[in-house]
Amino acid sequence: QVHVVESGGGSVQAGGSLRLSCAASGFTISSNCMAWFRQAPGKEREVAAIDMIGSTSYAASVKGRFTISKDNAKNTLYLQMNSLKPEDTAMYYCAAAYAQDPTFCLSVILKRAVWGQGTQVTVSS
Repeated sequence: QVHVVESGGGSVQAGGSLRLSCAASGFTISSNCMAWFRQAPGKEREVAAIDMIGSTSYAASVKGRFTISKDNAKNTLYLQMNSLKPEDTAMYYCAAAYAQDPTFCLSVILKRAVWGQGTQVTVSS
């Protein structure tokens, strides 16, 4: 069975760091599109970072502060979050999907991704 499980969320003060983990099972992350989304209360879910099998992309709001990475041996995706701000407070979700052409990773994820249950990140000022 294919699924992903997030962990690593918590409460931190502004300026602090957290590392989120997404453990995958039933598929190999190295050959799949992987992404971190987040959803703040009252707001729509948005993509924070995406790994398009060899290239990465970030939302403007997190670029330079967040880093998405993979440990293929552990079949785990990470999101290193530094210099956290109160506006980073949200539920963070891991998503995975297979795309023949990695160029279309984001659209494929939005259509048919496997999603985790989320992990809460709270940043206080």
